[in-house]
Amino acid sequence: MDSWGALSVEFAASAVSARDDGSTKRPKTTIEKLPDKVLLNIFSYLSHREICRMARVCKKWRMIAYDTRLWRDVSLRPEISGLHVGSLESLLGLISIRFGPSLRYIELPIELITHTVLHELANKCPNLTHMLLDFSTAMQLHDFSEMQAFPTKLRYMCICLSEVIFMEGFMRKIYNFINGLEILHLIGTYEKVEEEEEEIYEVINVHKLKSATPNLRVINLFGINFVDDSHIEAFSSNCIQLECLAVNFCAKVNGSSLKSLLQRSRRLRCLLMNQTNLISEHVMQVEWEKTSLQELDITATDLSTECLIDMLTRIPNLRFLSAGQLNGFNDSVLKAFMELGNPKNLIALDVDSSDNLTDDALHKFLSRYGHQLWGIALSGMPHITDQLWQSVLPVFNNAKILVMGTQERLGVNIHVDQLMDGIANNCPNLQRLELRWDPENLRFSDKSQKAIDILRVKCLKLRCLVLSDGRYYETTKANFERADRTTVVRTTTNCRVSNYYLLSNYRDLIFN
Repeated sequence: MDSWGALSVEFAASAVSARDDGSTKRPKTTIEKLPDKVLLNIFSYLSHREICRMARVCKKWRMIAYDTRLWRDVSLRPEISGLHVGSLESLLGLISIRFGPSLRYIELPIELITHTVLHELANKCPNLTHMLLDFSTAMQLHDFSEMQAFPTKLRYMCICLSEVIFMEGFMRKIYNFINGLEILHLIGTYEKVEEEEEEIYEVINVHKLKSATPNLRVINLFGINFVDDSHIEAFSSNCIQLECLAVNFCAKVNGSSLKSLLQRSRRLRCLLMNQTNLISEHVMQVEWEKTSLQELDITATDLSTECLIDMLTRIPNLRFLSAGQLNGFNDSVLKAFMELGNPKNLIALDVDSSDNLTDDALHKFLSRYGHQLWGIALSGMPHITDQLWQSVLPVFNNAKILVMGTQERLGVNIHVDQLMDGIANNCPNLQRLELRWDPENLRFSDKSQKAIDILRVKCLKLRCLVLSDGRYYETTKANFERADRTTVVRTTTNCRVSNYYLLSNYRDLIFN
């Protein structure tokens, strides 16, 4: 018997003897009796906003709430964390008293990014390695002419750019302090861009920045409207350690720099180019067979069928492929990939909304390689229904991520009880599941609770189940909540499942 079992037996025996004796009273246990280290551990599960509320309870809780070990990762952006620092003086006090040497990660909004704050962080927080500076709402910058110090141990830096504020005055002051950076995020204003054409400003000088950061392993340029192939060329000329490059939603990238990028960056394993304007001729000039590329995202890039066949048959060791929303991705591409390429190492496939793929071609591919896949996304295609999924589920015994269904109203019904039962019995390692079908197309019976029970009991690693809002969502949510798994079931309006969780640099690519 294990120690916990022994303790349980001993406690039960003592409780019985005490009840029989009648003379022994059970000690009254309250939260005040807990040791400080236990309370500290309990507090570590709370958000900083909740910890601040706990500090008002009593002197003991206030002392624990001020423990620097609870303040290693701090976001001071109110829209993200709910924490709002009213003045610079308050922040300077927090840095000295509460953060100190324990601080590893901090997020600062524009109003708190001053040379005084940065000086204090450099002097009082010697172990600070991760920093996010949010300039996205800036209309003007503070004066950094007197700035002489900046954190020197930064390994990760994320800068949220403004649409109109030029950053060079600030960047010039920090170039000498950031040569140890390994991970760089530059986040643009893609989501704020309006329909009408406006003048585009290059608000940060990428060509100078690359000279100051020779040790970068991961570069994420997300949604920056001025980034083009010249900026990719600049980074590739100086960053020989580069392993991962993401230029998602950088519309000016057309692929003219890809050949030189992959020639220079021999360590490059991950290339993410979702929603870029790649030109097939540029892509076909790359010597794919000589690259070390393993993870590729070409979603919504409008590459031709010829280009896709050329690329997928020449990449020697592809493990992750995201190729959704591509009209050129058809049966001939999938057939060529199987016969002339090397899909034997593939662990993730996303062909969302690639309507020119037939269910027959997908069935052949998945029947052959489904056993090795960890992530499969066949969403956004009206002709892919539960029948295809039911036929291939028996080979998905290693699947961790499944994304299926379309939000378009279908002429056929999806029998979700049988589907859930098939998933539960064939995918024991499942962690994330999304069903995007319209609630009106889902058919389930009075016995659907049993199918949900089987899924919940057999897929114990399941941490995210996303459904369209409707009656079936409410039923599933209630089922998981009764089992005290309250955070598993979510709606498609606030959550989406992606194969990106399987990227080798996924944790490094998280921002915001």
